[in-house]
Amino acid sequence: MSLTTAQGRAWLTEQDCDLDTFRTLVGRTTHLADHPHAVSVERNVLLYDSERLRAATDRRAVQAELVRALTDGPGIVVFQGAFPDPSVVDRATAVFVALIAEQRASGATAGDHFAEPGANDRVWNALEKAALYDPEAFADYYANDILALVSTAWLGPGYQMTSQINVVNPGGAGQTVHRDYHLGFLSNEAAARYPAHVHRLSPVLTLQGAVAHCDMPVESGPTLYLPYSQQYEPGYLAWRLPEFQAYFEAHHVQLPLAKGDAAFFNPALFHAAGSNHTADVRRMANLLQVSSAFGRAMETVDREAVAGAVFPVLLRRRAEGVGEEWLENVIAASAESYPFPTNLDSDPPVDGLAPPSQADVVRRALREGWSPRALRHELRAGAGRRET
Repeated sequence: MSLTTAQGRAWLTEQDCDLDTFRTLVGRTTHLADHPHAVSVERNVLLYDSERLRAATDRRAVQAELVRALTDGPGIVVFQGAFPDPSVVDRATAVFVALIAEQRASGATAGDHFAEPGANDRVWNALEKAALYDPEAFADYYANDILALVSTAWLGPGYQMTSQINVVNPGGAGQTVHRDYHLGFLSNEAAARYPAHVHRLSPVLTLQGAVAHCDMPVESGPTLYLPYSQQYEPGYLAWRLPEFQAYFEAHHVQLPLAKGDAAFFNPALFHAAGSNHTADVRRMANLLQVSSAFGRAMETVDREAVAGAVFPVLLRRRAEGVGEEWLENVIAASAESYPFPTNLDSDPPVDGLAPPSQADVVRRALREGWSPRALRHELRAGAGRRET
């Protein structure tokens, strides 16, 4: 059965999963000449120098290349030096360490979708928790222009940032191969109920990323990837099959990362966190799942609370002369940028087809110099108008 045949079907089944077709698809080679903004190709993965991207004059051309890399290319890109100031990463790391300590002290154990619970440390909804714990560190971290560059390239405006901290401790086992949310978190039986065009749609509703919060040599277990596997249409039904898991184990690639590097990949890429074979590296990554404004994020985030916590930092930094791009990046990571769903009886459109979003309210508050209390009041009132 050829891939072409599978693409012509309205629904996919496990019988459409053919290892020979898969092997041919992932056996491709990544050529640097096809990606002029990249600086090198390592084990079929594209590496970008973040400073070079920042200096590029045509932002749209860079974003178009990233989209090609994530769709028709290897499906994964690595941004070297995404966070050029190590102190920004270190301050965020200190927040994450404190959150893990609080979680342990409470006796809570965070499970993992694809690994044994308790072996490693995971903090769910780290975005909200970090913003409330240290808004200043949060703002400096999520003002990052590379995060905004790739998120906007893949998802467009209004994206929703979520974050989970994952620490694979020395000796900690990694994950099994998988695809990610949405369809990747369903059983094969459930996923097969969705028509084939939804299997093609699911990957463009989210973007997966990971920021390295320490140097990650290969022996510490950075993520395992299988380039080009995101292009395999029946892949949401294939990754659990033993022959596909065995192929992944034999052919995956793994790249070391330095602190401050960031890797982003198509959520349909076959991947898994690696096992930590070191005795002293607590491998910490901030896992970013960025969702389209038109999709449903995996985690519930109280963006009203996040925006309220971060707003005093935005006011202060704006008064100090920080650029609009810095402010916009932080707003995008904190406030809800899409105005729907809402109650159009009590929250009608204003000057257009949509009512103002949370992000619009934050922008107005910055322009007009509202007090933090005034913003919190308006955000609360807006939440009330959206209810039925």
